[in-house]
Amino acid sequence: MVSVDAMRTAVGIVGNAIALGLFLSPLPTFIRIWKKKSVEEFSVIPYVATLLNCMLWMVYGLPIVHPNSTLVLTINAAGTVIELCYVILYLVFSDGPKRLKALLLFLGDLAIVGTVSAIVLIFFHTHERRSLVVGILCVIFCIIMYLAPLTVMFVTLVSTVQSSVIKTKSVEYMPLSLSIASFCNGLCWTIYALIRFDLYITIPNTLGLLFSITQLVLHVLYYKSTKMQIAERKKKGEVGLTDVIVVDSLKTSASAPSQ
Repeated sequence: MVSVDAMRTAVGIVGNAIALGLFLSPLPTFIRIWKKKSVEEFSVIPYVATLLNCMLWMVYGLPIVHPNSTLVLTINAAGTVIELCYVILYLVFSDGPKRLKALLLFLGDLAIVGTVSAIVLIFFHTHERRSLVVGILCVIFCIIMYLAPLTVMFVTLVSTVQSSVIKTKSVEYMPLSLSIASFCNGLCWTIYALIRFDLYITIPNTLGLLFSITQLVLHVLYYKSTKMQIAERKKKGEVGLTDVIVVDSLKTSASAPSQ
């Protein structure tokens, strides 16, 4: 018969693989940013939130904080490296207020993790106390990570015409791959936490599961309207280009010397 520990380890390994998929899911977005040399209307918030979440869980998984948490430590170390790359790319291809905002959030991440690590290691001397403090913070920031993609629904984008997913009925800037990966990740880590109950892992991942379901519902609701808006924008672009060519041709004909 399979032991509880073996089952939990197996689920944890699957969770690591899914979490890696979660961290890699924004890759198409950043390939698009790389090709266009612009972050367009994409928000940096999901990436700095995930980076902060990974760094805090990495602290939680350290043997001196919460022993026997190797799987938590390894996947969040990998996530930290990946999200750091995303944030750096965002900084490179953004400018003005967007770059300043991204830089301040990134520095804020480093300050929070550095402060938490120093306080926990200096003032708390047992695994229980350290796990409690870091665990509570991990719960808070893990919830923020899952909520971050939903901020696109509520915050005003740079353009005054586009304001939110609900108002524009478009999910173009809320990547589907990120929503699917969040759902799978939340489901797997909720199961992992319930096999051998860990309150700090259960709470944020259960809520994350609910948040990701909300995102998927929005994708279902606004899939057609998003496609229509993108197609209409492309059509207008093509019409505009045709108009420019016709006008240029007329100007050329008018300025050409008569034979």
